[in-house]
Amino acid sequence: MLPLRLLLPLAGLALLVRAADIPQRSFGIDYDSDCFVKDGRPFRYISGSIHYSRVPRYYWRDRLLKMKMAGLDAIQTYVPWNYHEPQLGVYDFSGDKDLEYFLQLANDTGLLVILRAGPYICAEWDMGGLPAWLLEKKSIVLRSSDSDYLAAVERWMSVLLPKMRPHLYQNGGPIIMVQVENEYGSYFACDYDYLRSLLKLFRQHLGDEVVLFTTDGASRFHLRCGALQGLYATVDFAPGGNVTAAFLAQRGSEPTGPLVNSEFYTGWLDHWGHRHSVVPTQTIAKTLNEILARGANVNLYMFIGGTNFAYWNGANMPYLPQPTSYDYDAPLSEAGDLTEKYFALREVIGMYKELPEGLIPPTTPKLAYGKVRLQKVGTVVEVLDKLSPAGPVRSTYPLTFVQLKQYFGFVLYRTKLPKNCTEPTQLSSPLNGVHDRAYVSVDGVPQGILERDKSLTINVTGNAGANLDIVVENMGRVNFGRYNNDFKGLVSNLTLDQDTLVEWEIYPLDIDEAVKHGYLDLPKRSVGNPLSYEAPTFYTGTLSIPGGIPDLPQDTYVEFPGWTKGQIWINGFNLGRYWPARGPQLTLFVPRNVLVSSVPNNITVLELEHSPCSTQACEIEFVDKPTINATVQHGNDAPRLFFRHTWPNNL
Repeated sequence: MLPLRLLLPLAGLALLVRAADIPQRSFGIDYDSDCFVKDGRPFRYISGSIHYSRVPRYYWRDRLLKMKMAGLDAIQTYVPWNYHEPQLGVYDFSGDKDLEYFLQLANDTGLLVILRAGPYICAEWDMGGLPAWLLEKKSIVLRSSDSDYLAAVERWMSVLLPKMRPHLYQNGGPIIMVQVENEYGSYFACDYDYLRSLLKLFRQHLGDEVVLFTTDGASRFHLRCGALQGLYATVDFAPGGNVTAAFLAQRGSEPTGPLVNSEFYTGWLDHWGHRHSVVPTQTIAKTLNEILARGANVNLYMFIGGTNFAYWNGANMPYLPQPTSYDYDAPLSEAGDLTEKYFALREVIGMYKELPEGLIPPTTPKLAYGKVRLQKVGTVVEVLDKLSPAGPVRSTYPLTFVQLKQYFGFVLYRTKLPKNCTEPTQLSSPLNGVHDRAYVSVDGVPQGILERDKSLTINVTGNAGANLDIVVENMGRVNFGRYNNDFKGLVSNLTLDQDTLVEWEIYPLDIDEAVKHGYLDLPKRSVGNPLSYEAPTFYTGTLSIPGGIPDLPQDTYVEFPGWTKGQIWINGFNLGRYWPARGPQLTLFVPRNVLVSSVPNNITVLELEHSPCSTQACEIEFVDKPTINATVQHGNDAPRLFFRHTWPNNL
């Protein structure tokens, strides 16, 4: 028998021999051949965007498999900083936020990953993924080498990037490339020191082997401030344009190396009050064919859009918030349904590479569970003790959401009428300081609505000493351009007949917590004026789904006949905002994982303006088809398609 000291080196030798049989995993750029190189061989990727933050964890595998079966090599995903660090130093990577599990699923599905790590992501996501708590330093210059901003970025990246390192391709994971910042050439700051700091930070945490890159609009103007030596410059552009000219813009920054369109738009974003964006399949298929014919790499943005659950939607300037649906007219619908566009693009991809064999997962069934009767619980003011158990913060002048450390949702601002207003008296926000929408009542009697950019003055009546209550809604922070330092609440003073209102009691409203704990489940007798139906009011009801039947519950959609604008929770899950009065979205997607069949499903609705309950049936309805393209009350100034890169010029 060999002595132990000889056995150990032999065991190590066996491991080395085995390791030598495994080809070294590597991914890089061959500048001489104008291509990527994967494991020593030329490689071109066809990728699609999916945002794990917009798809329930329950459905990640289904969506990834559908993407794989479309012929994609890779997926591209954003990491929203504010999704994982909701409060300074509080990190969350659990449940729907389990990024590492998502990466593992992509790897298991045979998909590579292009990771867009931020810190800024745009993405039509609240504040472009930047946490609102950054604004606690009021003068902070976001996306720059401002020392406070950079210190926060460094702390965050020291948490995120070490988690990502084991998932890099050379370490056995799926991540082949990591994007630094996003479309920085469209931002006013043009701070190269900032980009250099990020480059150094990413290299420090991820090593020297990983390909780091930038993405900007396909023009010299955008690449001038967006590109930096040491980061591979890629471009984004829409279907229907001049592919040659777009890639020539990239060549201005990268004379050699692979051609890359990092955002080839399969559709476009929506805004409340404008038409649902639709981009014809044949236009996309034609341009995709042109891109692939010249051997370029492409990422289809979006391949599945998903949903802005809760309060996560962003907004553009002039202030236009995006709806709950982020369907994007993508190849897979918001609910992951296969579309004509999916099969048409799959066919184009099949002209350039072998498509995977096997069955494409089918579109999931949708069930119309029917009508659910709701009961009134009470107005926000009536249940105030449950929504704001700590009581008010007192201040001479109004405080913003950030000053209250309440970053999302709603805040109630209360003061006393300083004089008798027996005749209609003007309540105004002279500096356009309502961010974003305010629901005004006096002693429980609704007076009207103030809205950012749209309605700056209303008339109020009431007696001196009456409570002037103003519920302010944060409708989503600006995610693109120079106005992303988007403070919420009453960000400047209100006046009553030219006199500044002072001595405020300010109630941060933790509605999500109250809903989760069932504090709003028991209807209580309404007090006061029947008009209180018009003030922000909670309603509850239950949806019973039969138990013991296989495959129930299933996905569904909820619509709001006769309702105006508000928020809905199912079993404590914040599904998002509804606003059928403005459109184009009339239904909200309800994924099956939110529902149960074992007990009745608890539904809570906060109607902010006007419910149907005083005049018709007090009901919402679960239906089996979405309506996200209704044409109600559209503004005439609908944004042009593919206008993102013109926004900075208009700011």
